[in-house]
Amino acid sequence: MEKMGTAEPNFEQLFEEKKRVRNPLVPVGALMTAGVLTAGLISFRRGNSQLGQVLMRARVVVQGATVALMVGTAFYYGDNPWKKPS
Repeated sequence: MEKMGTAEPNFEQLFEEKKRVRNPLVPVGALMTAGVLTAGLISFRRGNSQLGQVLMRARVVVQGATVALMVGTAFYYGDNPWKKPS
């Protein structure tokens, strides 16, 4: 009886290596996150807490979209971000 969970040793060689591509929108998302964060902190510092809260919520949305974009790009191009380098 064969053990469950055993994989073909050369399984990764069956698939062609995809070219590593960086998504050009990721740096834009990072800059937008930094900009919204800075604007939110400035608003809090000046005493406008309502605008600051709105900007902080916007930062969370932009940051989440940027991370989703990074993971989606890595998944599409076959790069596993959790795989340990060998």
